[in-house]
Amino acid sequence: MASLHPLLDSGITKGDPNHSGGKLHCKCATNPVEVTLSSNIAHNHACGCSKCWKPKGALFSIVGVIPRDNLAVTAHEEKLYVVDPKAAIQRHACRDCGTHLYGRIEIDHPFKGLDFVHAELSPGGGKDGWQEPQFAAFVSSIIEQGFDPAGIDAVRSKLNAIGLQTYDCLAPGLMDLIATYTAKKSGALKA
Repeated sequence: MASLHPLLDSGITKGDPNHSGGKLHCKCATNPVEVTLSSNIAHNHACGCSKCWKPKGALFSIVGVIPRDNLAVTAHEEKLYVVDPKAAIQRHACRDCGTHLYGRIEIDHPFKGLDFVHAELSPGGGKDGWQEPQFAAFVSSIIEQGFDPAGIDAVRSKLNAIGLQTYDCLAPGLMDLIATYTAKKSGALKA
């Protein structure tokens, strides 16, 4: 079977709930873009969608969120561009190496104010205290990218075996947040 992701293939490394943040870097050998995170991430998960940045050969990305105010671009911001200006998540990638450093939502959205990041871009490769993956989202989306549907049950089994519940959307708590936001916006619930 193809690699799920380098942070998953040998099991999950438990993070430190008191992790205070760190620096992420693109893959450029010289003058890398640097992003500084001033707290741990939350809702870290394996994502099978076609938009998230994945290491070469991996079926999933590993992505978490951090409050927007806890993220700063601290070196070579001039190298960043938005991959798809029409997407809800504005993924900021390095022009030279293509690595996605962070995703930001600028439109009215339940997750506005949270930035999406890949802790594996830290010096410890994501095993240096960051929150470990909590679940796997958009699992069936790997089929849309060319994965043989006959193998999807094996992928779900492998994810479950390492402790990740699999979903074809987000985890229930996050879906509840989206539904609550939508209900308050429509007036079905009090804001």
